[in-house]
Amino acid sequence: MDFNVKKLACGAGVFFTRAVQFTEEKLGQAEKTELDPHLENLITRADCTKNWTEKILRQTEVLLQPNPSARIEEFIYDKLDKKLPSRTTNTELLGQYMVEAANEFGPGTPYGSTLITVGEYQKRLGGAERDLLQASAVGFLAPLRNFLEGDWRTISKERRLLENRRLDLDICKARLKKAKLAEAKAAAAPDFQETRPRNYVLSASASALLSEEADKAEHELRVAQTEFDRQAEVTRLLLEGIGSTHLNHLRCLQDFAEAQATYYAECHHYMQALQRELSKCANSVSAPHPTATVCPDPVSSAFLSGPPSPGATVSSLSSQRPSPLAMEQTQLPVTGTRKAKVLYDYEGHDGSELSLLADELITVHTVPGMDPDWLIGERGNQKGKVPVTYLELLS
Repeated sequence: MDFNVKKLACGAGVFFTRAVQFTEEKLGQAEKTELDPHLENLITRADCTKNWTEKILRQTEVLLQPNPSARIEEFIYDKLDKKLPSRTTNTELLGQYMVEAANEFGPGTPYGSTLITVGEYQKRLGGAERDLLQASAVGFLAPLRNFLEGDWRTISKERRLLENRRLDLDICKARLKKAKLAEAKAAAAPDFQETRPRNYVLSASASALLSEEADKAEHELRVAQTEFDRQAEVTRLLLEGIGSTHLNHLRCLQDFAEAQATYYAECHHYMQALQRELSKCANSVSAPHPTATVCPDPVSSAFLSGPPSPGATVSSLSSQRPSPLAMEQTQLPVTGTRKAKVLYDYEGHDGSELSLLADELITVHTVPGMDPDWLIGERGNQKGKVPVTYLELLS
């Protein structure tokens, strides 16, 4: 181990000198070099950005993961640079328990069948929640964390160097001031009482020494001023980059809001479909037919696709109350053809639904007797049901 005592002693001396200068400034006993007003404003803006970024990051983590233990686990995995194992969401766990309970109670009973229906939808809600967590972690939390752990650490390091350069500059200013005062005092009051040649030589040597000390202090001051100006420029450039950080965080915030909008739209779609399933279940239980005491099959294609298809609805009504009018509704012409813009990606759950991509334009129309939450969408030769909540109808 290379242990340089001289270098260590020099570093300790510099640290002690800076500490004395800092203390005297706090006590008002020493002058302090003020930073440029523009640089001061940049520092204030950077501190504000750092403080609010920390608060937003912590609160977003609490929002997405309310469990403190799970957050600590995620933090540890992140510091160890290991992939976090997939964790079942609370909503998915609830759905799993409901399905298991239904198997115990009997899936053929009204209660068991309804438990399966609600449990499957809870699993789908949990899947949407997991997608939100993943999208938010990658698109929003990671950039904020990278700023705090990367850019801000660099800025803090350069600011500490700037503060040290300022202290060194003020120390050199104080040293030069003392040297000038000593030199002026020696020049203003020479010792004329000593008449021996030896004393004149000593007096001249002292004056030369004081003058040399003043010249040395001036040189050190110029060097310290140059280093301070250079460090101030480096710090200024880094602090001006906070504007680019704001733009980056703005894009991340928009992505986070988009992920939330997609999540809530999917939840709304799933819950509407669940309400329709439960309404069917209630009608089946209250029907006078002896075979209608059990809810419809919750794992049918209608369940997997959310709302039932128009044809299935008409067929069900026809089987319960056959009438010529119901038979004619399936052959009525389509109405209200118009363009629509897709707001979010949507993956069709069966062949009756049309998969969508965000920002694409499709043609939509309604069919008499169709569920109001759905439309018929067309894209080239492809055709299928699309949810209204995923569309923006154009005039």
